[in-house]
Amino acid sequence: MTRLTPHPDRLFPADPAERDIARRLYAEVASAPIYSPHGHVEASMLVANESFADPASLLITPDHYVTRLLHAVGVPLDELGLRRDGAEPTASGRSIWRQLCAHWDVFLGTPVRYWFESELSEVFGLTEHPSAANADELYDELVEKLASDAFRPRALFDRFGIAVLATTDDPADDLAAHRTLADDPTFTGRVLPTFRADRYMLPAESTWPARLDALSATSGFDCGTYAGLLDALRSRRAVFAAAGGTSTDTGVIDAGSEPLEPADAERLHRAGLDGSITEADAVAYRRNMLYQLAAMASEDGLVMQLHPGVLRNHHRPTLDTFGPDTGHDLPDATSFTRPLAPILRDFGTNPTFRMVLFTVDETTFSREIAPLAGFYPSVYAGAPWWFLDTPAGIARYRAAITDSAGFVKTSGFIDDTRAFCSIPARHDMSRRSDAAFLASLVATHQLSEDDAAGVARRLVADIPVDTFRLG
Repeated sequence: MTRLTPHPDRLFPADPAERDIARRLYAEVASAPIYSPHGHVEASMLVANESFADPASLLITPDHYVTRLLHAVGVPLDELGLRRDGAEPTASGRSIWRQLCAHWDVFLGTPVRYWFESELSEVFGLTEHPSAANADELYDELVEKLASDAFRPRALFDRFGIAVLATTDDPADDLAAHRTLADDPTFTGRVLPTFRADRYMLPAESTWPARLDALSATSGFDCGTYAGLLDALRSRRAVFAAAGGTSTDTGVIDAGSEPLEPADAERLHRAGLDGSITEADAVAYRRNMLYQLAAMASEDGLVMQLHPGVLRNHHRPTLDTFGPDTGHDLPDATSFTRPLAPILRDFGTNPTFRMVLFTVDETTFSREIAPLAGFYPSVYAGAPWWFLDTPAGIARYRAAITDSAGFVKTSGFIDDTRAFCSIPARHDMSRRSDAAFLASLVATHQLSEDDAAGVARRLVADIPVDTFRLG
């Protein structure tokens, strides 16, 4: 049986001299606190602080990086714990874990395998690679560990060294869990809400009227009108900021941002409510709403995270059966420079406005995002994420972005995860990858080692803190 022992020099350069530099740079940041300004862990988990139910519901089912690749090799999603048509899952935690172990080699060469090896070894102390032969033995070992107080959510939060953890929240969320954590003297971490209003930008969606009703009830404004919706969103942004939130998150199919006249937007709003809105008008409404969210950010200072270019729910039968966020969101070709011209024309040099641009189309890193960040004070280059948060993807990002935007106009690493225990593994991967990139600049005499060490430290501390206004 292969021993589960991640190599201490993993992701470092093969050249011995360069590897020594990378080791020294990594040592500067290996144990630095984690700033996670963009993620999907629920604040309620830390409020309840209950023992995790089983290894599968913690490590497999919530992580679409894991479930999508297992599904790709023929494992049905309901055998991985996903709920079919809203019913209770039928697969047991043990049977889900067995599926992972039986397909362990599927993840060879992927970042998922890297994260899992780090998690299982460094968080849980396992010493053997999973396999069909040892699946039950490992499962029982994990169950025993998860039953102990040392593996409750708050204990792991402290052990992981998380300084700030941002969640992702609907504008209609009451943020009760965030207030509970902030008021709890026994919890010393910072868990911040992130305002995500995507679903209020889509008047052709069948659920849009019900969402407006929920937002009306929470905000006290009548979202049956366009003006009322804008008032409700402004009001809720203020509530999020009062609860510690420093940023918003917006995911749209394209970055178009042409504003509408208020009367035209009001007309389209009514058409969305009565079901008569056309596809073209729905697009115009969405693009206008993106502009309006930028206008709000230019006033209240919440950092605007934008990630266009994701085709949501590509496989309709899976959506109908299992719902969204089940692994079949896929990248699309994306553009930023032309679509964002209205926003950047009006707010690009506003010192209050800040926009962090993310992409899953890495051709835009050097062509559009880096040049935009290299001119506009308001624009920052978001880290590679989703399909690109890999060692190779991080190296390509650094090479593409640094020429035009340097290091200070970037976001710091973004783990973007629902899988709580993968957070330290993902950040460690980024720190090692950045150490390798910086070592190459030192070895080729483009940076002194002192400067490279300073950059390494800033990438995990000052840069995310400053970019997301976490201070």
